[in-house]
Amino acid sequence: MSPSATTPRKSSTLQPPVPQELRERWAGLVFPGAKTQEHFSPLDGSLIAALPQSDAADVDVAFARARSAQQSWVGLSFGQRKAVMMRFHDLVLEHQATLLDVVQWETGKSRASAFDEVADIALTTRYYANSAEQHLRPEKRQGALPFVTQTRVHLQAKGVVGMITPWNYPLTLPLSDAVPALMAGNGIVLKPDAQTPFSALSALDLLYQAGLPEGLFQVVIGDAPELGTAIINNANFVMFTGSTETGKIVAEQAARRLIGFSAELGGKNPMIVLDDAPLERALEGAITASFSNAGQLCMSIERLYVHEGIYDRFVPRLIDEVGKLRLGTAFDFSYEVGALISAEHLEKVQAHVTDALDGGATLLAGGKHRPDVAPFSFEPTLLTDVTEDMLLCRGETFGPVVAIYRVSSDEEAIALANDTSYGLNASVWGSKTRAESVAVQIQAGSVNVNEGFTASWASTDAPMGGFKESGVGRRHGREGIQKYTDVQTVATQSGMNVAPPKGMSAEAFAQAMTKGLRLMKYFPFRK
Repeated sequence: MSPSATTPRKSSTLQPPVPQELRERWAGLVFPGAKTQEHFSPLDGSLIAALPQSDAADVDVAFARARSAQQSWVGLSFGQRKAVMMRFHDLVLEHQATLLDVVQWETGKSRASAFDEVADIALTTRYYANSAEQHLRPEKRQGALPFVTQTRVHLQAKGVVGMITPWNYPLTLPLSDAVPALMAGNGIVLKPDAQTPFSALSALDLLYQAGLPEGLFQVVIGDAPELGTAIINNANFVMFTGSTETGKIVAEQAARRLIGFSAELGGKNPMIVLDDAPLERALEGAITASFSNAGQLCMSIERLYVHEGIYDRFVPRLIDEVGKLRLGTAFDFSYEVGALISAEHLEKVQAHVTDALDGGATLLAGGKHRPDVAPFSFEPTLLTDVTEDMLLCRGETFGPVVAIYRVSSDEEAIALANDTSYGLNASVWGSKTRAESVAVQIQAGSVNVNEGFTASWASTDAPMGGFKESGVGRRHGREGIQKYTDVQTVATQSGMNVAPPKGMSAEAFAQAMTKGLRLMKYFPFRK
């Protein structure tokens, strides 16, 4: 099928105006820097709002304010913190229409992709509100000496967590990290991406309405290198989401201060379609996993490995389904694919496609800039014959572009899927036992069987993060909240000291201890 037969359809633009009241609330939630900067929508270039800009000195003050508020917050019970978070949960659902508008204004994504963000923070908030106490309660451990040493491990709040978040999920990513950090008793200083500060500010407004103490959650906006360095220089822990290149810089700066950090970084995620895959579900899964949020998703599929036994049925059908996707900018659910974030990002996506085509790749669908839809709109794109010398082969495109490869065996698919410096997410489609056998051999932090990425991401009780250059640490689950704590051991000794009793020589004590050590091997370790 020729590329011209797969022209995505366009929806109409029905963009509501930004209320002045909302602009004023946003400005009041940003640290009050000396300068302001205007922020424009990628949908049509219209002004969203002007916000104060911070500098490094402002970051110092923001941390001081958050640290002061944290001292009382950490003293609250889990029940009191939970009450705030459950009120926030309800407010998010109550005000979702406004939140969806805000996400669309500043990202250009479809309303369906914007709703994913609202649903995600509701899920995450409810999960940590209900589970934080269980994850952080003191734990009894085996003591040095039976019966006379009682040892417990306590998890203490770090203090103030510095967070640096990207533009692609401006509601989900700040709040997915902030909620567990707050439930653990910490304060927060957040630097959202300068392109997309409004979603985080809207969520913060709801947090304060829910009863979060004033000053506990500070937001700074400004020059990324200056503010990022200032945040790392002040924080007790750093949570970063962004590119692998920048993540390495964050790691170096955090290491100089000997503070902990967690980072979700880039991905070049594979999807494997085995020859016994459920065809219809696999087609639907490939579309969702590749083109949600116009492919601007760390967990998005960019490499598709299709077994030769199903290739000639699967790929033509996939081309047809891609051709049915609707591009648009309307503030409703009438289309599937929104716009890219900026001219700079559009240029990168175009460069990957152009380089591949110039090198001999075959275009199956899409491949065009669509300024008739939005300034930075780009068609969902499928290519084959992508080779090692092309940018598209190994570089993260972070757009609606997928390279398709034919494979002849499970072993070949596994080897190709693992042949990357990344390891964030993967997807395997096939009969349950066979697909799960393949899944555990994939070098990725999350692998979805007969799903693209949503099943693992939405399993909030399970950790999510990357192997290799896709990240350090985890979000979600107990790992996602315990990282915001310091581990403290408290050992209480009763009846005797761990030392020779009065009147016993050190030699006699050593002999007695030796006998005891020999006996203790017959008593297996029990928690």
